[in-house]
Amino acid sequence: MKTIKGPAVFLAQFAGSEPPFNTLDGICKWAANLGYKGIQIPTWETNFIDIDKAAQSQTYCDELNGKIQSYGLEITELSTHLQGQLVAVHPAYNTMFDGFAPKTVKNNPKARTAWAVDFVKKAGTASGRLGLKAHATFSGALMWHTMYPWPQRPSGLVEMGFKELANRWLPILNHFDDNGVDLCYELHAGEDLHDGISFERFLEATGNHKRVNMLYDPSHYVLQQLDYLTFIDHYHGHIKAFHVKDAEFNPTGKQGVYGGYSDWKDRAGRFRSLGDGQVDFKSVFSKLTSYGCDIWAVMEWECCIKSAAQGAKEGAPFIQKHIIEAAQKSFDDFAGSETNNEQLKKILGI
Repeated sequence: MKTIKGPAVFLAQFAGSEPPFNTLDGICKWAANLGYKGIQIPTWETNFIDIDKAAQSQTYCDELNGKIQSYGLEITELSTHLQGQLVAVHPAYNTMFDGFAPKTVKNNPKARTAWAVDFVKKAGTASGRLGLKAHATFSGALMWHTMYPWPQRPSGLVEMGFKELANRWLPILNHFDDNGVDLCYELHAGEDLHDGISFERFLEATGNHKRVNMLYDPSHYVLQQLDYLTFIDHYHGHIKAFHVKDAEFNPTGKQGVYGGYSDWKDRAGRFRSLGDGQVDFKSVFSKLTSYGCDIWAVMEWECCIKSAAQGAKEGAPFIQKHIIEAAQKSFDDFAGSETNNEQLKKILGI
C-alpha cells in the first residue's frame, strides 16, 4: 500500500485578474498558507506557466519547479482539460467550444484540432521536463449528441466514433509515452469518455495503449448514479490522478439526472463543497489506499452555494483528515512466528 499524497488544489477555479490569484507567486503563497502541499496547474493560465517555454527549455522547467518548491509546494499534474476538449469537437458544439481556442483557429475546426493536438503534445513534453508522471485532460466528444439512443443510432456508429477518437489521440499518447507520462482522462459528462464502459471502449480502440489512464472524480459518478466505490474495484489499476470533489443527487417528482435545463443550484444533481455533499470519502480514500494507488489528492472546488474562499479554506484540512497513512506491517505481526514446512504439515495434520 501507499500513502496518498496531499492535500493539493486545482488552480483553475481560483485563477483570476486580481491579486493573489493573478500571479504564480501570489497563488502559491495563498495555497501554502491554507495548508496545501501541491498545485495542479491549468495550462491555459499563462500567468502560471508558459507551455511553449516549458516544452523547449529544461532551465525554464527547473526554475518553475524551484519557484513552486520555495513555497513548500509541488506540481501534482499539468491540466489540458480545455485543449483536450478541442481534440474532438462535434460540429454542433463548434461555436461554444471556439471559446477555448486562440483567435487564429476560431471558425476553423480542422485548424483548431491541429492546434489542440500540438498543444497537448507540448504539455506532455513539459510534464516530462518537470518530472511529472501523470497529466490531467478531457477526451473531447464526437458522439455525445447520441448519448441517448433517440433517434436510434445506426449500426456501426459507435465503433466508428471510438476508432476516430482513438486515431486522434494515438499520436498524443505515443508522445506522452516517449516522455514517460500517463494521460489521465477525467470521465465527465459531455465527453465521449464519461464512465467505465466508454473508457473501456476507448482503451480497446487504442490497442490497450499503456498511457490511457484516468482521473478519478467521484462527484461525476454521483451525478450519473454510478457506483463510485465499486468503480475503484474495477479500474484501480488505471487511476493515476484524483480530484477530490463532492456532489449530491436529490431527485424530485419533477427532475432527475437530466436536470430539466436548470441552473446548477436548481438541479437534482449538483456539485458541492467538500463535506457538504454525499460522497463517502472515508471509503474512497480507504479503497484507493488499499489498492496502492500512487496519486495526489487534489481538491477541485466547484459549489453553487458556498463561496470559493470558504471552500478553499476548508478543503486542505478536509483532505488531510481523510489521507490514510498506509500500514507498513500487519497489525497482528506481534503474534506471528517463524515457520517451516514440517511445522505447516503438522498444523494441517498431513
